[in-house]
Amino acid sequence: MGRGKLRIYLGAAPGVGKTYAMLSEAHRRVERGTDCVVAFVEHHDRPRTEVMLHGLEQVPRRDLEHRGAAFTEMDIDAVLARAPQVALVDELAHTNVPGSRNAKRWQDVEELLAAGVDVVSTVNIQHLESLGDVVESITGVRQRETVPDEVVRRADQIELVDMSPEALRRRMAHGNVYQPDKVDAALSNYFRPGNLTALRELALLWVADRVDAYLQRYRSEHRVSRIWGSRERIVVGLTGGPEGRTLIRRAARLAEKGAGGEVLAVYIASSDGLTAASPKELAVQRTLVEDLGGTFHHVVGDDIPAALLAFARGVNATQIMLGVSRRKTWQYVFGPGVGATVARDSGPDLDVHLITHPEAGKGRGLPVARGARLGRARILWGWLVGVGGPVALALLLNTVHLGLANDMLLFLAVTVAAALLGGLLPALASAAVGSLLLNYFYTPPLHRWTVADPKNIVAIAIFVGVGVSVASVVDLAARRTHQAARLRAESEILSFLAGNVLRGETGLEDLLERVRETFGMESAALLERASDVEPWTCAGRSGTGPPVQRPEEADVDVPVGDHMALALTGRVLPAEDRRVLAAFAAQAAVVLDRRRLREEADRARALAEGNRIRTALLAAVSHDLRTPLAGIKAAVTSLRSDDVAWSDEDQAELLEGIEEGADRLDHLVGNLLDMSRLQTGTVTPLIREIDLDEVVPMALVGVPEDGVALDVPETLPMVAVDPGLLERSVANLVENAVKYSPRDSDVLVAASAIADRVEVRVVDRGPGVPDDAKERIFEPFQRYGDAPRGAGVGLGLAVARGFAEAMGGSLTAEDTPGGGLTMVLSLRAAGSRPEDLHPVRPEEPERQAS
Repeated sequence: MGRGKLRIYLGAAPGVGKTYAMLSEAHRRVERGTDCVVAFVEHHDRPRTEVMLHGLEQVPRRDLEHRGAAFTEMDIDAVLARAPQVALVDELAHTNVPGSRNAKRWQDVEELLAAGVDVVSTVNIQHLESLGDVVESITGVRQRETVPDEVVRRADQIELVDMSPEALRRRMAHGNVYQPDKVDAALSNYFRPGNLTALRELALLWVADRVDAYLQRYRSEHRVSRIWGSRERIVVGLTGGPEGRTLIRRAARLAEKGAGGEVLAVYIASSDGLTAASPKELAVQRTLVEDLGGTFHHVVGDDIPAALLAFARGVNATQIMLGVSRRKTWQYVFGPGVGATVARDSGPDLDVHLITHPEAGKGRGLPVARGARLGRARILWGWLVGVGGPVALALLLNTVHLGLANDMLLFLAVTVAAALLGGLLPALASAAVGSLLLNYFYTPPLHRWTVADPKNIVAIAIFVGVGVSVASVVDLAARRTHQAARLRAESEILSFLAGNVLRGETGLEDLLERVRETFGMESAALLERASDVEPWTCAGRSGTGPPVQRPEEADVDVPVGDHMALALTGRVLPAEDRRVLAAFAAQAAVVLDRRRLREEADRARALAEGNRIRTALLAAVSHDLRTPLAGIKAAVTSLRSDDVAWSDEDQAELLEGIEEGADRLDHLVGNLLDMSRLQTGTVTPLIREIDLDEVVPMALVGVPEDGVALDVPETLPMVAVDPGLLERSVANLVENAVKYSPRDSDVLVAASAIADRVEVRVVDRGPGVPDDAKERIFEPFQRYGDAPRGAGVGLGLAVARGFAEAMGGSLTAEDTPGGGLTMVLSLRAAGSRPEDLHPVRPEEPERQAS
């Protein structure tokens, strides 16, 4: 049976007609032939609501008494027994009277839904848990009865029951909501027009968000790419520059002008990682947009305009806000820019706003100089070759003139050398200086800055063009090579990190040490704090130097969430290094959380196991151990009594009871001690070869002879076992079988040889055990079914399996053909190797000993 469906009538205040609308829906369903019952509806003495209950089947309520007063609540068991198609449950946020099965009515509704019953319910907006503070600030009344928002959000249908404040106040004045003696107080307090208007707005906005979620899901399921302008959504494109703050504030003001406006800030990062914005600036902008009620998104894409438009259409945005380009006028020769491209490709369904800002037209500015990647010494040599090389070459060629063509090739070679050493700028300088020297010394008229032959002009122009082109290509190749090497290093680092994460091998200190070594820092620390007002504490640290007390004191700090940061000391890292560092920071937080969760799980597991053992021992001491003690005490007291003259037969019977009680106590205590030995790993079997017919009969001492049938052939091979442990295991198995066997049926103990094993089967004709419980019966303190009290503490089978596995054997449960349970004890035959025996559950000894 599937889960039932939930329909909720949501109102802004009491009296808007939620219950009336729910009952009207019930009448419509009944007319259509739906099996609909009233599980709980409170009409509050409202005549029109009470009339709507007529004609609907009502499930009798449950009577409860609390503090001397009588109450009625929904009888969840009666509703489940009735099993209707639809149940009406009023007041979803209601708190049940103490003594009910569930504390809240919405928990009762969850039970009905889980049972496959459709539920129609009602709730007011002020009862939503997340709006408690807002409602209190509006009305001055704190709502004590609340329902989690998620419960309402999961509803399959939500219908808003709306009414204007004036109409609701008129209803109240006419006595349709409260009794006449309460109307004046209500109208002058909670039901003031301002309160009702604010609550109505809350209800409308909450339902609008829910409708928007439905719309997004529908668009996703049906792959609708065209924008539906149902509400204003403004996407702000961020570049990581300081103008982003201006754009976010402008978008927030624009969103406030339209009801339900939403701001989504998005940063498009290149997938090859060659461009990166300032992490600190992006963090500031993210905080700003979240403080203004918007959301921040990080998207990867090579084509920034296409990625931005795809994101905007994906979130059903209506507007895109971009900053005016920071490029200078001459830079537009390389392309129209992101803003112009987005405006051109946006289409008629997206409005694009280009916002001016103080950084417009000032040029992008490179955060790191192009040549800075090559090192200062190499840049210096590049400039020396680029400027001094052409001068030295000109002096040399003045003594040995090789012709204009050869001279130009030599100057071009100097330009290429300058590009290889220092990058683009030294090569451009070399081309400029070389062209001037060629013009002055080697093209007629000599020693003048003019050129007489047009061919020489073309030759010099070609030289300059080739020099600039070669310099650009060489510089670009050098930068791409450097970037490829960096990206390869980053990918190797991230691959190493991902591998450790998948294997679960990285501890917090090891991870911080890896960070410190990778980036060549002095120290790395993970700092955290409970709240904004609490001091920072160090959760983990690696490296040398004084410890960092706050992220601001570090040379590099990467925030992880609101109250955690990765702090490094040693040097300031460039933006490209921070990309990988952010991944390490996030993983450090995950490792810390995982370590704490593991510690909490271990503590909880230990506490749970301890509580289970203590509870079982308490149950054993309180009944299973006290029962034989009570019998012994009564028999001894009777024997010592001087008031009664006991006959010899009576005395013998009392002494027999004392002996049986003592044997029973001895057996129980023995099982407890054996289980303790198994769990502490102190069981050391003394393996020797022995015949089964020497051990099994000894295990049947104390069992009625007419209740057990023994079939152990003398021709069986010897077994390698500890005789004491084997005897105890068989005794426990036989005792358990006798306990559950019918009185007119014998327990069969049979043995047989199978290959290199010898199996002992203890067969009973009892009620048997389902397949899903055949492993649970071997757990300590487990007694399956309705075992009689005093029949043991549930350790017999656990001890038997523990001893069997300690000897290298196994113990499993099988169904007896025709009904019952068969315990199969598999033992190693003498002369076989221990590894030849294949236990059914090789992992169980570790579990038993834990």
